[in-house]
Amino acid sequence: MICCLNPDCPNPLNPNGKKFCQSCGTPLVSLLRNRFRVIRVLSDEGGFGRTYLSEDIDKLNERCVIKQLAPKFQGTWSQKKAMELFAQEAQRLQELGEHPQIPTLLAYFEQEGCLYLVQQFINGDNLLKELQQRKKPHTAREIQAILLDLLPVLKFIHDRNVIHRDIKPENIIRHKSDGRLSLIDFGSSKQFTARVQNKSGTSIGSHGYSPLEQIRDGKAFAASDLFGLGATCFHLLTGTSPFQLWMECGYAWVSNWRQYLRTPLNAELDWVIDKLLKKDIQLRYQSADEVLRDLMPKQPLALPPAGKSTATIPVTKASNLPKSYGLLRILVLGSAFIMLFGFSESWYKHFRRIQTTLSSRLIHNSPSKNNPILGQALKINLSKVSLFKTLQGHENSVLSIAISPDGKTIASSGDDGYEGLRLRKIQLWNIATGTQISSLNTYSGHVNVVIISPDGKTLVSGNDDSSIKIWNLVTGRQIRTLTGHSDSVHTLAISPDSQTLISGSDDNTIKIWDLATGEQIKTLTGHTFWVRSVAISPDGVILASGSFDKTIKIWNLAKGYSIRTLAGNSQTITNVAISPDGKTLASGSRDRTIKLWNIATGREIRTLAGHDNTVTTVAFSPDGQILASGSRDRTIKLWNIATGEEILTLAAHTNTITSVTFSPDSKTLVSSSDDNTIKIWRLVE
Repeated sequence: MICCLNPDCPNPLNPNGKKFCQSCGTPLVSLLRNRFRVIRVLSDEGGFGRTYLSEDIDKLNERCVIKQLAPKFQGTWSQKKAMELFAQEAQRLQELGEHPQIPTLLAYFEQEGCLYLVQQFINGDNLLKELQQRKKPHTAREIQAILLDLLPVLKFIHDRNVIHRDIKPENIIRHKSDGRLSLIDFGSSKQFTARVQNKSGTSIGSHGYSPLEQIRDGKAFAASDLFGLGATCFHLLTGTSPFQLWMECGYAWVSNWRQYLRTPLNAELDWVIDKLLKKDIQLRYQSADEVLRDLMPKQPLALPPAGKSTATIPVTKASNLPKSYGLLRILVLGSAFIMLFGFSESWYKHFRRIQTTLSSRLIHNSPSKNNPILGQALKINLSKVSLFKTLQGHENSVLSIAISPDGKTIASSGDDGYEGLRLRKIQLWNIATGTQISSLNTYSGHVNVVIISPDGKTLVSGNDDSSIKIWNLVTGRQIRTLTGHSDSVHTLAISPDSQTLISGSDDNTIKIWDLATGEQIKTLTGHTFWVRSVAISPDGVILASGSFDKTIKIWNLAKGYSIRTLAGNSQTITNVAISPDGKTLASGSRDRTIKLWNIATGREIRTLAGHDNTVTTVAFSPDGQILASGSRDRTIKLWNIATGEEILTLAAHTNTITSVTFSPDSKTLVSSSDDNTIKIWRLVE
């Protein structure tokens, strides 16, 4: 399809090969600037242009967003102001796009009388759409997580003297792959200078979300953005729009905002929201750092008692520590100092690597019965890892992959479709040749996850519409649909005997199903946020689950009760996997690390650090020697399980890695990505 760029065209999509739009007669442009292929309209900007979903052919058809400025009233004040803001947005993205939670500017140009701004595509929904879809307000815990995710972004832009001026739910997008929030739409942003502080300017912002000094006087400060953040949190907590309240009673609502709450907040969060929403700027928080200090737990700079876990140092009993205990103490103190006072991201990254390496060595030199990996060091030499083939068949992100037990077939899920009719596809591929075997259309929400049963007979998919679909893998026919979850299904696991199905959902629950009959056996509750990963031990006895509530739970699968909770992570858990011998659990997190745990004792074995962004997926090789991890940093890393050492890094994908999995013989690795591709790697020893 080719999209018409006339902002007034009522039906812009046209078949390929057409020279003129069938709807409005405008000449069609196949490539903007000979580089960008426009796919479809994302939004209409009310007479000033449109925003389009596009592909960058110079980057292997990577998705991007193109904003078009085509004002109708040439020479007017409105047109001049629109052009000023448009150029301003490009300038801000150029300055700030280095941050992983701010879109990167790809291009800015004029073509045929219109201005175009091209930026990175954030694959996800904004917080307003998320609120509308979930049909219930956010919890206090979820709001605190949102604050902790966004405040460092605001600190980043404020430290560079930029004020966003339009913080609201529509301008915050949650990435589908890992839940991280991105701040978008810098069209209203302004450089914070002495002139801005002392001179009234144009009133820009959104009523209800922008504070009095911004709406009335056109002045904006860091504290003004913090008011917008507070109003956003209020909206998500109550489901009540600040704009509607502003229409009814102006700024009076900020004095009695608590009356709209369904349940009272804890004292800490109540204090923070109240101070964010102060009408008087002098009484409001002045910086993101001030808010973070009130949100972070007040803990003294001291070494934790022996046996207690921390967020940064692998758990080790004091009695097992070597003589170099003082060095470990220094590492803990240094970590606490960084958490409280902060350093640059690059300094922190290097510190974490040094810290993890030293801690790993300390523990490795102190064998313990609680650590099943120690004493089994095995040197792994991969003489050659080659990219065998890249599979291209999905039109959008490839969200999940699975390999059949015979090692012959790959199943992949993605969000493919067209305007109006969305065909959510599951693709089946021949792993030996890389050719597509067949395609299964689900006609439902995003197919978030696919899995193949150990007996090779059944394919199961988990969908965004909260359903689970069961398929005959051989015939490709759908057997049944399971319903019971009230929100998206993002993770699945099947027991070794192929009789039991496990599903995890954004409704915070885990459900156990009879795979043969589709009967729901039990619902496991305990997580307080989205369940995004589940894994079953090889003997079918243990179930592990990872959640955005920053915890991992270990369950007795047969009896359906929780054995223990692992809570040593400082950020959300994105993925969990259990080793082939059933002794070790690996967890990936948004804190950019992988943790290895002793399943029997619940103790942390070691932390693997090396990725530069969120770890999105982890997988053990069937021979038990290698752990593969994928990340938002667009790389795959292979680790020696026995030593914790990084073996090598695979860098060929051009976007977030969404899934990795090994073939049954451990000689092939398959990866999927938000770059719309699947890659097959050959591992040779």
